Amino acid sequence: MAPGLSNMAHYIAIVEDSGADRAIGVWFPDLPGCFSAGDTLDEAILAAPEAVALYAEALNESGDTLPPPRTLAALRADPAFKSDVAGNLVALISVPEELSTAA
Repeated sequence: MAPGLSNMAHYIAIVEDSGADRAIGVWFPDLPGCFSAGDTLDEAILAAPEAVALYAEALNESGDTLPPPRTLAALRADPAFKSDVAGNLVALISVPEELSTAA
Protein backbone atom coordinates (compact mmCIF):
# COMPACT_ATOMS: atom_id res chain seq x y z
CA MET A 1 0.00 0.00 0.00
CA ALA A 2 1.26 3.45 -0.86
CA PRO A 3 2.34 5.72 2.01
CA GLY A 4 -0.46 7.86 3.39
CA LEU A 5 -3.28 5.75 1.94
CA SER A 6 -3.83 3.45 4.92
CA ASN A 7 -6.20 5.93 6.62
CA MET A 8 -8.19 6.69 3.50
CA ALA A 9 -11.46 5.35 2.16
CA HIS A 10 -11.80 5.33 -1.62
CA TYR A 11 -15.11 5.85 -3.40
CA ILE A 12 -15.76 5.29 -7.08
CA ALA A 13 -17.02 8.44 -8.77
CA ILE A 14 -18.71 8.70 -12.15
CA VAL A 15 -17.52 11.72 -14.15
CA GLU A 16 -19.93 13.07 -16.76
CA ASP A 17 -18.77 15.59 -19.35
CA SER A 18 -21.77 17.00 -21.23
CA GLY A 19 -19.81 19.30 -23.52
CA ALA A 20 -17.94 22.58 -23.63
CA ASP A 21 -20.87 24.76 -22.52
CA ARG A 22 -21.77 22.70 -19.46
CA ALA A 23 -20.10 21.87 -16.16
CA ILE A 24 -18.44 18.52 -15.67
CA GLY A 25 -20.35 16.57 -13.04
CA VAL A 26 -19.07 14.00 -10.57
CA TRP A 27 -21.41 11.70 -8.64
CA PHE A 28 -21.02 8.66 -6.43
CA PRO A 29 -23.06 5.47 -6.95
CA ASP A 30 -22.52 4.53 -3.28
CA LEU A 31 -23.55 7.97 -1.99
CA PRO A 32 -26.99 8.89 -3.37
CA GLY A 33 -27.34 12.65 -3.74
CA CYS A 34 -23.62 13.35 -3.33
CA PHE A 35 -22.13 15.20 -6.29
CA SER A 36 -19.65 17.86 -7.30
CA ALA A 37 -19.03 19.81 -10.47
CA GLY A 38 -16.52 22.09 -12.10
CA ASP A 39 -15.84 23.97 -15.30
CA THR A 40 -12.88 21.66 -15.95
CA LEU A 41 -12.15 18.04 -15.14
CA ASP A 42 -9.54 19.11 -12.60
CA GLU A 43 -11.99 21.42 -10.81
CA ALA A 44 -14.67 18.72 -10.69
CA ILE A 45 -12.30 16.07 -9.33
CA LEU A 46 -10.71 18.44 -6.81
CA ALA A 47 -14.17 19.39 -5.49
CA ALA A 48 -15.25 15.75 -5.06
CA PRO A 49 -13.59 15.04 -1.66
CA GLU A 50 -15.25 18.14 -0.19
CA ALA A 51 -18.62 16.94 -1.51
CA VAL A 52 -18.08 13.60 0.24
CA ALA A 53 -17.05 15.38 3.45
CA LEU A 54 -20.21 17.51 3.42
CA TYR A 55 -22.31 14.43 2.66
CA ALA A 56 -20.66 12.57 5.57
CA GLU A 57 -21.28 15.53 7.87
CA ALA A 58 -24.98 15.52 7.02
CA LEU A 59 -25.16 11.76 7.63
CA ASN A 60 -23.30 12.08 10.92
CA GLU A 61 -25.71 14.78 12.11
CA SER A 62 -28.53 12.28 11.67
CA GLY A 63 -26.56 9.52 13.44
CA ASP A 64 -25.51 7.67 10.28
CA THR A 65 -22.15 7.04 8.67
CA LEU A 66 -20.99 6.72 5.09
CA PRO A 67 -21.75 3.32 3.61
CA PRO A 68 -18.77 1.18 2.71
CA PRO A 69 -17.46 1.84 -0.79
CA ARG A 70 -17.89 -0.84 -3.43
CA THR A 71 -15.17 -1.88 -5.81
CA LEU A 72 -15.23 -1.06 -9.50
CA ALA A 73 -15.89 -4.74 -10.22
CA ALA A 74 -18.93 -4.68 -7.93
CA LEU A 75 -20.29 -1.56 -9.62
CA ARG A 76 -19.75 -3.07 -13.06
CA ALA A 77 -21.78 -6.09 -11.94
CA ASP A 78 -24.65 -3.93 -10.64
CA PRO A 79 -27.24 -3.49 -13.43
CA ALA A 80 -28.26 -0.09 -12.01
CA PHE A 81 -24.79 1.35 -12.67
CA LYS A 82 -23.31 -0.88 -15.36
CA SER A 83 -24.02 1.54 -18.23
CA ASP A 84 -22.85 4.56 -16.17
CA VAL A 85 -19.56 2.85 -15.39
CA ALA A 86 -19.09 1.79 -19.02
CA GLY A 87 -20.17 5.07 -20.62
CA ASN A 88 -18.35 7.65 -18.51
CA LEU A 89 -15.01 8.35 -16.96
CA VAL A 90 -14.54 6.64 -13.60
CA ALA A 91 -12.40 8.17 -10.85
CA LEU A 92 -11.27 6.95 -7.46
CA ILE A 93 -11.83 9.64 -4.82
CA SER A 94 -9.95 9.40 -1.51
CA VAL A 95 -11.52 10.63 1.70
CA PRO A 96 -10.23 10.34 5.25
CA GLU A 97 -11.40 7.08 6.79
CA GLU A 98 -12.62 8.89 9.91
CA LEU A 99 -15.40 10.39 7.78
CA SER A 100 -16.84 6.93 7.21
CA THR A 101 -16.50 5.80 10.82
CA ALA A 102 -17.43 8.94 12.82
CA ALA A 103 -20.93 8.99 14.20
